[in-house]
Amino acid sequence: MNDPIQSAAVFGGNSDIAVATVEALAREGLRRVVLAVRDPDRAPAAASLRGRGLHVDVIRFDADDPGEHERAVAQTFDALGTVDVALLAFGVLGDQDAAKRDPRAAVALARTNFVGPVSLLTVLAERMRAQGRGAIVVLSSIAAERARRANYPYGATKAGLDAFAQGLGDALATAGVRVMVVRPGFVHTKMTAGRRAAPLATDAATVANDIVAGLARDAHTVWSPRALRWIWAAMRHLPRAVFRRIKR
Repeated sequence: MNDPIQSAAVFGGNSDIAVATVEALAREGLRRVVLAVRDPDRAPAAASLRGRGLHVDVIRFDADDPGEHERAVAQTFDALGTVDVALLAFGVLGDQDAAKRDPRAAVALARTNFVGPVSLLTVLAERMRAQGRGAIVVLSSIAAERARRANYPYGATKAGLDAFAQGLGDALATAGVRVMVVRPGFVHTKMTAGRRAAPLATDAATVANDIVAGLARDAHTVWSPRALRWIWAAMRHLPRAVFRRIKR
């Protein structure tokens, strides 16, 4: 982005990657941030961000309740005035074994990772279009590239989100609003604690730096780490009989 980023809205304000991104943006001049979280009384990052000199507002936001999304977005714009960057950082890994067998678990996963973001992005897009500028950053995943047998319920939700965000970016391109999709690999965060790390595993601070660099160069897609782009360029074209042998 050519203009300095002074205000940011984070939907999923307790995400480790989101907090690290706000910290990285603060080093570049960010001044005001809204953390949208399920329970405003449980936003531990707010105090540390205020300690860095940021003006922080915490608002209630439930990804699973689309009926509340217009209110949350309106409250965000009321607090910030202009939103330079909006970051969608909510989502769950879920219990993949349960989601493969229990339709309720599968639907709950889809609601949080796909239906909720579609609702929020639609509301955000109209507000940003009216504003005439800004960027929307969507945390996707390398799992969106091709659903694997091990985690296809999760991968499918991310694939849907990724496709929606890419199409939205094309639709907003002439309105002065940019959508940037971020595809991290395995990231060491509280969400992945206790899980076996995949090759090229990274951490939240590294992903955050990649996000800030992507915004600076007006990228539409960011891979973190970047090497995953070339690995998945090959994985995407593996014959299906070979791909299905991948167990993780």
